[in-house]
Amino acid sequence: MRIPFILGCRYGDTTDNETKCDCTSGWGHRANPPIVSPSSSNEIEGIRPALPTDPADRKQIPLCTGVLDYFPKALCEVAKVSRAGNLQHNGPDAPLHWARGKSNDQADTIMRHLAERGSIDVDGQRHSAKLAWRSLALLELELEAEGAPMSRGSK
Repeated sequence: MRIPFILGCRYGDTTDNETKCDCTSGWGHRANPPIVSPSSSNEIEGIRPALPTDPADRKQIPLCTGVLDYFPKALCEVAKVSRAGNLQHNGPDAPLHWARGKSNDQADTIMRHLAERGSIDVDGQRHSAKLAWRSLALLELELEAEGAPMSRGSK
């Protein structure tokens, strides 16, 4: 089955599928993307890759050694916040996902959790972990506003 590669760019306007648009977002969009099969790209069922497809560019993003290996315990706490938030906003039977429309005041919420850093919230989650989650959400939204693809865990 062939599916469209949907990394079209809203900033550029070219007609040649082999020419990158004039987008300055750094995501390597193509204005009129070609049709590719899932076996030749990272896209499956409309999921766009978050990482660059160029091997040299991919090696410049040390997700494991530059993030996971630095902050394993902190990331575990952020994951707990994700699960608790999913239960709160979506219910116990919903698959884990970021329900973006249910709480989107990232900056103000960051400040509230920052003010209470070092303590535990009423739901048993650390304020600092909630602060980190909200900071990641804010950054993700900023990157998407510049043309990055939406994350697979978002709805």
